[in-house]
Amino acid sequence: MSDQAAELLRQWVMAQAGEHADWVSQSLETIAKGGPERDLHIFLGLAPRKLGKADLNLSDEDLKAADQARSGWSPEGWSVDGAARVLALLKSAGNRAFSDRFKDLRRTADMAELIAFYRGLPLYPDPETLHFEVGEGLRSNIRAVFEAIAHNNPYPRDHFDEHRWNHMILKALFVDSQLTPILGLRERANPELARILVDYAQERWAAGRPVTDELWIPVKPFRNDPSIKTALDEALASGKLTEEVLL
Repeated sequence: MSDQAAELLRQWVMAQAGEHADWVSQSLETIAKGGPERDLHIFLGLAPRKLGKADLNLSDEDLKAADQARSGWSPEGWSVDGAARVLALLKSAGNRAFSDRFKDLRRTADMAELIAFYRGLPLYPDPETLHFEVGEGLRSNIRAVFEAIAHNNPYPRDHFDEHRWNHMILKALFVDSQLTPILGLRERANPELARILVDYAQERWAAGRPVTDELWIPVKPFRNDPSIKTALDEALASGKLTEEVLL
């Protein structure tokens, strides 16, 4: 966990905590001392009531500082209560492994909590221990929960193997989620993903359904692969695809 990232979260939350600033400060201090875990649960439950659900007020300098603290991290669009929840989780201490605590919280979380917890992924310690819980989030059919992992989050880019990465891209299409907010969409393009996406596009065309132009971003680097080129040439010839989206 980046101490710098936690400090930024603390500053942003405290700036909007108003009359509840003392409550936030005292609660975080108690949580950091490693007392009963119920203190963490109480804070997580009360955060939206005490702090509200408004977006964090972030300047361009704040967003720059976030990226400096953790490459690719952007808290733009985070709510103040969500930021407070992530901060509390970062500050939580005790004898249990962080992954065990995260697992329990995920299993009992409501949708808003899940979104907050998953948005915090790039900041948590021992990220390799969270793969199972992240996989559970990716399987969600709630688009907002899926996008908390997939969008503007460096965790998938930095920690997913190729199979899970490719699955996430395809799942984004199935839940009608945008691809361009996925960090690493271009950098982590791979031949297998390109073939999967071309197959997906052909199935859509066969059913008379449209294909988003975003789909071709990770395909373009492999457009001259023989099997892919044949499919693209046929689509271009039939007018299903335009040359512009492949440039």
